[in-house]
Amino acid sequence: MTALTTRSFVSAVSLFVAMALLLFVPPWTLDWWQAWLFLAVYFGGSLALMLDLAKRDPALLERRMKGGPWAEERLEQKIIMTLASLGFFALLLIPAFDRRFGWSHLPVIVVLAGNALMLIGGYGVWRVFCENSFTSARIELAADQRVISTGPYALVRHPMYTTALVMMIGIPLALGSLWGLLAIVAMVPALVWRMFDEERFLAAGLPGYAEYKQKVRYRLIPHVW
Repeated sequence: MTALTTRSFVSAVSLFVAMALLLFVPPWTLDWWQAWLFLAVYFGGSLALMLDLAKRDPALLERRMKGGPWAEERLEQKIIMTLASLGFFALLLIPAFDRRFGWSHLPVIVVLAGNALMLIGGYGVWRVFCENSFTSARIELAADQRVISTGPYALVRHPMYTTALVMMIGIPLALGSLWGLLAIVAMVPALVWRMFDEERFLAAGLPGYAEYKQKVRYRLIPHVW
């Protein structure tokens, strides 16, 4: 096991512990099968993706580990990522309090559909990584970076955000909470803000990106927006 793989694994375990605390402390119970299934699906997929990148593209794995508000260089992106991080916490905390107070009760089929959406989103993330080795967790330009216009990038300009949105919709449903979808509504403005800011950054510094924007019209959803 390389040092990078070890660091990635430790980071994943730390995230698992933090997410488990966010889920199980508010309802003060471990008797929540939806949360256990969610954690198994989320971290099973994350571990598979991590091992694939460690073998196939360690440089990308290194870039993906440098994320969060503290990793961004510009104040605007620090604010955006802080809002996004708070929104992710809400994706877990709202369902956790929903479990405690019984605000909503979703049927098993919806819970399973939520987990399926997470897997679909995870597969989409893997496809993006396979197509684009420059997908850093922060907005930056690599020295040898070029415009990617193939695969999912031929459909939308921000396929990573598209797949992330699919996963985010799946999370509260997988946790059996209808009210948890409200966190996504709160996160969308930050997501849109980040997309517009990223496009300005790339158009100014990445040769060919302005032309790519003219070629691929849709940002997030094909034939919609």
